[in-house]
Amino acid sequence: MLFARIFLHPAQTIVRSLRTEVSQGPLRAISTRLQIIMAVGVCMLAACSAPKQVSVAVPMVETPAPVVAVVVEEKKPLPTRVSFARTPKEYRLDAAKHIYGFNQHRIHQGKLPPLLYAIGVVTFEVREDGKIQSFDWMRQPKQAPEVIQEIERTIKAAEPFPAPVHLGRVRYTETWLWHKSGKFQLDTLTEGQI
Repeated sequence: MLFARIFLHPAQTIVRSLRTEVSQGPLRAISTRLQIIMAVGVCMLAACSAPKQVSVAVPMVETPAPVVAVVVEEKKPLPTRVSFARTPKEYRLDAAKHIYGFNQHRIHQGKLPPLLYAIGVVTFEVREDGKIQSFDWMRQPKQAPEVIQEIERTIKAAEPFPAPVHLGRVRYTETWLWHKSGKFQLDTLTEGQI
């Protein structure tokens, strides 16, 4: 449309001049006619080379909805017992008090006799939630297999241990001093021997 206006105006001007020149003489009219033909040809070329507006139907493509990852935080139950110990040795004291709290009726009161029925040494690994990750025997009282079973049962019954808040996980060793009556003391809280 724009190109047609640009070239239409000069063509109209040429046509007007042609009318005036035709009246002036035939020779002059031929050159004017040639000019008109050239002007029309230029207009036609311009019209051909002008960019055409073409409407093309673009298919609608549905974009998939974005995938949203939902992170669900697993809520860990808060530990009921906690230890604020900063070293395994401090935690050992808290754990020993915890075991005593569960077994008050089984704790030997006073000093132990010089000869004990059994001595067991156990290494504990306690997770951040107070659950026992593992316990390994460093020294089993092999002469008293029932004591081994009783110590393991006592450990499992005392779970969960105080959660080691500052340590995360903690590993410590405890010595079990077993009297022939079935009562015991832990080396951490022992009252000693006679």
